[in-house]
This record gives sequence, C-alpha cells and structure tokens, in this order.
Amino acid sequence: MSDEKMSIFEYAPAPESQAVVTIEPEYGLFINGKFINGKKHFPTVNPANGKKLSSISQASVADVNKAVIAARTAYVKVWSKMAPAERAKYLYRIARIMQERAREFAVLETLDNGKPIRESRDVDVPLAAAHFFYHAGWADKLQYAGFGENPKPHGVVGQIIPWNFPLLMLAWKVAPALATGNTVVLKPAESTSLTALLFAQVCQQAGLPAGVVNIVTGDGAVGAAIVNHPDIDKIAFTGSTEVGKIIARSVAVSGKSVTLELGGKGANIVFEDAAIDEAVEGIVNGIFFNQGHVCCAGSRLLIQEGIHDEVIEKLKHRMSQIRVGDPMDKNTDLGAINSGEQLSKIKELAASGVAEGAEIWSPNCALPDKGFWFAPTIFSGVTQAHRIAREEIFGPVLSILTFRTPAEAIEKANNTPFGLSAGIWSEKGSRILWASKHLQAGVIWANTFNKFDPTSPFGGYKESGWGREGGRHGLSAYLASGKAGK
Repeated sequence: MSDEKMSIFEYAPAPESQAVVTIEPEYGLFINGKFINGKKHFPTVNPANGKKLSSISQASVADVNKAVIAARTAYVKVWSKMAPAERAKYLYRIARIMQERAREFAVLETLDNGKPIRESRDVDVPLAAAHFFYHAGWADKLQYAGFGENPKPHGVVGQIIPWNFPLLMLAWKVAPALATGNTVVLKPAESTSLTALLFAQVCQQAGLPAGVVNIVTGDGAVGAAIVNHPDIDKIAFTGSTEVGKIIARSVAVSGKSVTLELGGKGANIVFEDAAIDEAVEGIVNGIFFNQGHVCCAGSRLLIQEGIHDEVIEKLKHRMSQIRVGDPMDKNTDLGAINSGEQLSKIKELAASGVAEGAEIWSPNCALPDKGFWFAPTIFSGVTQAHRIAREEIFGPVLSILTFRTPAEAIEKANNTPFGLSAGIWSEKGSRILWASKHLQAGVIWANTFNKFDPTSPFGGYKESGWGREGGRHGLSAYLASGKAGK
C-alpha cells in the first residue's frame, strides 16, 4: 500500500439507532404539571432530510397567561416555602434522570437540531445534567454566595431559549432559576422544541411540584407574550442581538430584571510563537463545532503575518478531513444546518464575501441531496470592511485577517459591536495575560476554544448582552438582592 493511501483512513458508517426515542405525532403544552392540547400546531422537521418529525402546539396569549398563573401559584404556595435543601433534592433527581435518559436526549436532540450525535452525546447532554448537579449544590448555600445574608428569588421567571443548543440552554436557565427559588415559564425555539418537551416528562418523573416549570411552545409571538406579561418578574433570553434589543426596550419601563445573552463575532488570535498544530485544531473546533451555530464561535481568525501561509496550509489540510453528512452517524464531524431560513442567511453572507473580493475555499465534500447543508468554508484576503468580518454568520464560515503587531491584533479584534468571546494562541503566558487585559470580550480562552463548565460564568459586553450565566456570578441574575418576589 502506498504512503498516500495509508494516510487516508476511511470510516465505515456507524449510525446511531433511533429505537431509543419515541416521538409522538403531536405535542401539547406543559402547564401546571400536565400536558394540555393546543388549538393550533406547526410541524418540526429533521434538518438532515427535511422530513416531518412531529406537530408542535402554537401557544396563545391565553395559554401563556395560564402558565404564568400556574408558576405564580406554585411559587407562592409551594416553591418559595420549601426548604432550600428540599429544592436541591429535586434538582439532583432531575440531573440523575437526565443521565439515565442521556441516550434518549442525545438522539432526539440530533434528530430535531441536526448537530452530530457525537456532539449531542458527548457535550450537550452531559453538560446539561452537570448544570443541574452544580446548581443543586448551591440551593442551600446562597447566603454564602456573596449576595447578602438572606438573598431572595425574583418570583416568576420568563425564559426564552435558542435553537442552537436547545437542551443545554434550557439547563443553563432552568437550573439556576430553580436553585434560587424561582418558578419558570420557558419557551423553546420554534424549530427545536422536542428535547424541552422531553424535559417536561423528566420533571413529571422527578415529582417536581406542579407549576414550578411550565413549557409553552410556538413562534415569536409567544416570546413577546412572556416578555410583556405583567406578572413575570424577570426575563432571561438567549438569541439574536436584534431580538435582544426589542426585549430590552420592552422591559425598560416595566421594572423587570433581565439578562440577555446575544450574538458574537469572536476573534481567534494566533501569534507567531503559537504551537501551530494545536492552534489549527482550536481553529477548527472554534468555528466548525455545531456547524458554526455558536454565539461565541471563533468566526474571525487573526493570524500574525509571519506564520500566515503555514497556518492556512495546515488549516486546509485539516479541513479536508472533516466528515460532513448524516448527523446520526457517530463518525460525522459536521452536521446539517438547522433550517432553510438559516441556510439562506449563510449563503447570502457567503455570496457577499465573494462579491466584495475575498477569496473563498472549501474542501471537496459531497453534500446530501435532501435537507439543509453548507460545506465548511474559509475566506482569506478579508478586510475589516467586509460584511463577513462584521456580521454574525452563524454558520461554518471563517473569515481570515492578518496582523503584524500585538497592538494591531487587539485593535482588529475589538473592532466590532460585539464582545462575547475571544481566543489567544501563544506560548508566552505574559502575552496571553496582556492580550486578555486588552480584549473586550466576556469569555477569553487561552490555547483552547469552546470549553464550557457549569462553574464558569459566561456572558458578553457591548451588543453581546447583559449579565452572566453559570458559576456563582450567574446566580445573581436570579436573586432580587434581599427583595422578595411578589
């Protein structure tokens, strides 16, 4: 066998079985501990093939009001009166059940979202369970968290989550809310509601008191009804900056507490002394993880001029090994784009990069005929004036810029209305600390990228949002600093 043939390792198909999941033909709303039938429904589809998975209820304003009443009743009569250590037991139960049903959650997430089963199985589901374990530990220790001797919950919390990490974003929001004594009305994304509805079953299985968690599905009108409801004390939203601005304006005069985790245009900076092979792996993980559907993705690559050619050569070689295809195959690296709408946005911004003079490159890869797909793509010769360097693409597209000096790298990295994440690649600790001090980003990784942990706070600056989620810092968003909820 020639050296060339030996260098190519062919993977046999390794499909994950779908038998572990039972998808109902139609789903209702989860209000006051029970599923109730919705009057209107819309389809949810598998983005890998475009086939319908189920019908999801479209909640009405009246349904949202029922959910809020249930949450308020549960807060006043049960949850706020329960001893914190008892609340913690419910969070522990939820976490353990999620672990027991981890394969079911992973398969359902991949079918509904399009991300590779390997990511759902190894990242999303374990992290979601970890958030419940972590916050269960805080439930009876809040007086030691640094928020005063007797911190109080807000009351009823309205939560709106995105489609890129459906189950994980649910955990990021529900776990701290429950641990701090709040009750919840949650709206999952319109295109990815199935794992939230499976989580509702977990709440039933754990014996969570009725009304503590309520899940209402539907489009943006449902989110607006939650945001504007007068008996909701706090709003937590993860999604686009455009919608975040609308929410900020809506709650500005209401007195509601609000946290917003919005868009990003993260800079991944590679200095000339970096370990290049390691950096290339970090670049690939930074932009192609979850098809680039990551608010903190390293979507702008800044390379010091002296190593530009070497980095690009190795990056192209590494990208040629990315396996694009069936998300249910355990060997797949890059799955399907979540929706036709998002695919159109990615294509439009990629076309603008070509039209504005940037050089596009993608590896040779056969994309499936059905579903929503986009090949891993890089643009070189990008300037700060290009749209692909300024706007969030939210897909597997990387814009590459160069810099000569560390000061120029910082200037270019900060030249964005966003401020969510950044990455630094260097062998020198002093350079990493210097760059971290000057970067305007809420999360900065050093010689790695896209590493998450429930003990670590996450959030941004500027148009990337307000507040933090995760860690001790994230608890504060769900506490009224001594002021009791209604």
